[in-house]
Amino acid sequence: MDLLQQIKANAKKHQKRIVLPEGLEERTLKAADEVLNEELAQIILIGNRDKIFDLAKQFGLKSIEKATIVDPLKHEKKDHYIDMMVELRKSKGLTREEAAKLIENPLYLATLMIKNGDADGEVAGAMNATGDVLRPAFQYVKTLPGISVVSGAFIIILKDKEFGEDGMFVFADCAVHPNPTERELAEIAVATAKTTRAIAGFEPRVAMLSFSTKGSAKHEMCDKVINATRIAKEMDPSLKIDGELQADAAIIPSIGKSKAPGSEIAGKANVLVFPTLETGNIAYKLVQRLAHAEAIGPVLQGMAAPINDLSRGCSVSDIVNLIAITANQAAGK
Repeated sequence: MDLLQQIKANAKKHQKRIVLPEGLEERTLKAADEVLNEELAQIILIGNRDKIFDLAKQFGLKSIEKATIVDPLKHEKKDHYIDMMVELRKSKGLTREEAAKLIENPLYLATLMIKNGDADGEVAGAMNATGDVLRPAFQYVKTLPGISVVSGAFIIILKDKEFGEDGMFVFADCAVHPNPTERELAEIAVATAKTTRAIAGFEPRVAMLSFSTKGSAKHEMCDKVINATRIAKEMDPSLKIDGELQADAAIIPSIGKSKAPGSEIAGKANVLVFPTLETGNIAYKLVQRLAHAEAIGPVLQGMAAPINDLSRGCSVSDIVNLIAITANQAAGK
């Protein structure tokens, strides 16, 4: 069973409630129909019921009737969500009139449903920009306790099974935060370890990457990684983590043994945390293209509940896979 099959099997077992705010978008509806047909998750579609069923009929979809449909303009919890919004944002001066307008925006409604415990996770972005998807999430769902930064992880599946965890790695941050501080880099490491357990299904061995291994170079960029490693250990003393390590020392046993003798991570890493977004993004794209690896993601991590953002160029299968991943994140909480 490959990783995506495992992810789908685990999603099917847990039956988490995933809300799709773009309920009138064609690919989203087709993905929802597939998820419901395969019983990967419970689906909540936001949109007008009549329009959703008209589209489902037009697209030949048979399982949409199994979805819960919430009309953003009229539903039984609308006033309750408005009250919640006003209370949660009172320090920002949000008025009831402003909240009444915002709650009719499906992206805001989805996050309030999660905040109120009416949904377990969200997938959006097929027709909305990343900033529009994440803004209500930051305002109402917020980040995990002890985590201040959201980051993006990729699961990398290599054809060569020699490296990582039988050919699998988790890379971060490859998608969100350009230049994390020491503390933020530590938070990314801790969050990536959680993602690894919840989605990839193996115990993380985290390498904090740099252009130096154990003091072989002296520079403030190396110091950032060294200090981030220390902070991550303080945040989670049980975490298997080491740094600073060069990439070859992190993944090749003979080089790890030579450059970092005594390290339980060097040469054995299956999670690679990059010091900046540019290094992480460049690395995953090079590995994906040159090694013909499969790159699953980005999986957003650090939020108090799983909220994932699609590319607007996504396919139906991309949405199905991300719904299954989001369900796994929700189960892993």
